[in-house]
Amino acid sequence: MRRILSGLLFSATLLCNNLEATAQYNRVAMNREYIISLTPQWKGERLPDGRPFVSDDLLERLKKVVLTHAWGGLKKHKFNNQYQGNWMMVNPDKNTIMTGRAVTAQYMPLRPDFGDVIRKVGLAEGHGEKALSNVWPIEMLKEGDVYVADGFAKMNEGTLIGDRLANSIYSKSKRGVVFWGSVRNLQEIQKVEGFNGWILGNHPSAINEVMLTSINAPIRIGDATVLPGDVVYASPYGTLFLPAYLVEGIVLEAEISNLRHVYGIMRNKAGDWTTGQIDSDYTPQMNKEFHDYLRGLPDSKLPMPRKELNAYLEAKK
Repeated sequence: MRRILSGLLFSATLLCNNLEATAQYNRVAMNREYIISLTPQWKGERLPDGRPFVSDDLLERLKKVVLTHAWGGLKKHKFNNQYQGNWMMVNPDKNTIMTGRAVTAQYMPLRPDFGDVIRKVGLAEGHGEKALSNVWPIEMLKEGDVYVADGFAKMNEGTLIGDRLANSIYSKSKRGVVFWGSVRNLQEIQKVEGFNGWILGNHPSAINEVMLTSINAPIRIGDATVLPGDVVYASPYGTLFLPAYLVEGIVLEAEISNLRHVYGIMRNKAGDWTTGQIDSDYTPQMNKEFHDYLRGLPDSKLPMPRKELNAYLEAKK
């Protein structure tokens, strides 16, 4: 019995030693399989890196959606932690709404030993040897991407980009950034045509004592959890991060809600419905009148394809 127990203990020790020998930190940018495993509910097309590919058409339609309607759609599906407000916008005067597919990045305070491991792994993945690691996510951007980064709210020496990198981001993605952190040289960043950003602040210092720890892994942006491939909705009124598989339904419901809002005000001004009626749930008769109104709208007045509207109305019968 003793010999059996000793043998088992010896085997267990060898197994543990073997696991320790093979386990290693081997990814900075997450691979396709990992990203797919994070987003199994998405059944549509994917980008080469594995992120869900929400169509450009839906991204454009989302720009016209009122934030509270999109937020309500998320709440309906029990996604209660996808909003973050209180941003500083790079170009607040442009009243921009930006939508796109999230590329996520996580930054942490520099720890030299871990930083050395990250650099070694990142170089093996093909990231630029001469570039600092804050350039690596930018190298991966494609048109339609929004660079979303957790810079752990560091202001002084936490500046994730300056104007040169802002130019590069826009040239690759035709979008901007959402940073839980800061930028430098805001005066020049504001001159980058088409670029906008949602940031915590700006500082004249260069980035220092900061290390990139992951690209396209889950991150936290303030009160929100963000996955790679989430659809970003960034507006002067705050940001939302929508799970890709919910976007189509949320956009359609939001478009219907906005049409309902406009229709209710129209009927109220005409004296047909009271304020109390339009500010509460519609009665069956009110819904019928609203749906008849939708059927009669010309295609040019619809925010959604006629086919989607017809399917929605058929489901509501």
